[in-house]
Amino acid sequence: MSVETKNVTISIEKAKISKIDQVDFDNLKFGSVYTDHMLVCDYRNGAWQAPKIMPYQSIALDPSAKVFHYGQAIFEGMKAYKDDKGDIFLFRPLENQKRLNISAKRLAIPELPEDIFMEGLTTLLQLDSDFIPTQEGSSLYIRPFMFASGNGFHASPADEYKFIIACAPSGSYFSGKVKVLIEQTYSRSANGGVGFAKAGGNYAGQFYPTQLAIEKGYNQVIWTDDTEHEFIEEAGAMNIFVRINDTLITGPTSDRILDGITRKSILEIAKDNNIPTEVRKITVTEVVNAAKDGSLKEMFGAGTAAVISPIAAFGYKGTDYDLPELENSYATKLKKLITDIQYNKSEDKYGWRYKVNI
Repeated sequence: MSVETKNVTISIEKAKISKIDQVDFDNLKFGSVYTDHMLVCDYRNGAWQAPKIMPYQSIALDPSAKVFHYGQAIFEGMKAYKDDKGDIFLFRPLENQKRLNISAKRLAIPELPEDIFMEGLTTLLQLDSDFIPTQEGSSLYIRPFMFASGNGFHASPADEYKFIIACAPSGSYFSGKVKVLIEQTYSRSANGGVGFAKAGGNYAGQFYPTQLAIEKGYNQVIWTDDTEHEFIEEAGAMNIFVRINDTLITGPTSDRILDGITRKSILEIAKDNNIPTEVRKITVTEVVNAAKDGSLKEMFGAGTAAVISPIAAFGYKGTDYDLPELENSYATKLKKLITDIQYNKSEDKYGWRYKVNI
């Protein structure tokens, strides 16, 4: 069968047997079980073809597919939420679509039309709506991604690409207190590089330094600049916020730092709630000195998967610094304000909530 959306014709092959009965919605890990269907759209002969929705399945690629050799692969992270009436919402999905194309352009991948992204996504969510959890703190994690499927060993952009959206009902990304290590040897990205893009290789390059930090008793790495290792840039795979006294500070975006959608939302909500904010470079020295004199009140990571992940302690040059436990932290307040919008529990004066019609 096929459906005619506003601008796109989407062919649909429904799964013969649903996996819904195999999902334990009360004990969901993050991104480890998947819905019945996925959306696939191919780029060939210089154009994106009509998208298809099919049963979730493995894909076959030639060993010479360029994604394996030259790393043309990008992705996004999104969530779908269901309120107590069963209505489905997305959070600022057009920002994800725009950022996907920013990443695509940087990696010489053809940009994806907005209507394929949005109409394909909403049709997929309509089909797999029963997989969207209603348990507190749970959601449907959505992973749109694109990669070079064209063949050849020549070091050049591929001539064929594949765009896929796959979904996973998921619980919390992090649980418990997070302890981080300020990185002084390895770098996540460099000036003129692809740090601002959601390129798969950015994350692959983080795994080894992060594993070294885990072996030392930390959960994640705080990334610093690639030259002096003096400026704080990101927290693991998230943007980072630092609260010194009553001011909430985050670094400016650049070609090294991802323009996070949660980051932008936090800045806007914070200003509307009379929380002083600054967007400026943050030095390691400033943070360490603030920890020593007691003016460092909070640090937290911000991103789609965890929304806000408070940092309980950080390590630097062999010394660990504990952060105070605050009853009325900015992290707790801001996370509630954002998630209340996402789950349709509060007014959305920003127009960020996007309702998916069933």
